[in-house]
Amino acid sequence: MKFGLDSPHLVEYYWTMQSEREVVMARDARLSGPDVRRQVFGDVKSPTSGDPFMAPFFDAAIEHVWGGVWNRPGLELRYRSLVVVSVLAGAGGHNEELKTHLRGALNLGWTAEELLEALLQIAPYAGFTAAHEALDVLSEVITRG
Repeated sequence: MKFGLDSPHLVEYYWTMQSEREVVMARDARLSGPDVRRQVFGDVKSPTSGDPFMAPFFDAAIEHVWGGVWNRPGLELRYRSLVVVSVLAGAGGHNEELKTHLRGALNLGWTAEELLEALLQIAPYAGFTAAHEALDVLSEVITRG
């Protein structure tokens, strides 16, 4: 049986396929936010260290974004990474964050050529300026690390 995302029976179907206990167990078995972040970026310095004003923000972000959204079933980390790279590139103006996520994408197995193609793909949809900026960032990551 197949349901589209707009199907009124999708939620009902989901809950009939998994008991509440299975959902809780699956959630409890998931990695923590810092663990997921480490899988993507490797052992990098935590943004929470050093600044007592920003630490609570980064702690919350790491737990909710990495432990929540990045940790959901249904899409491998590798593909979540490509989505984030594409969104940051398309939005433009997030070069430092884009650098970080391009390094993460490379760490997860995307090649420089695949990332080049993904960034070229955004040009007709997000604009050539956004693609140009993102490709400059990719070039910097690849050539300078």
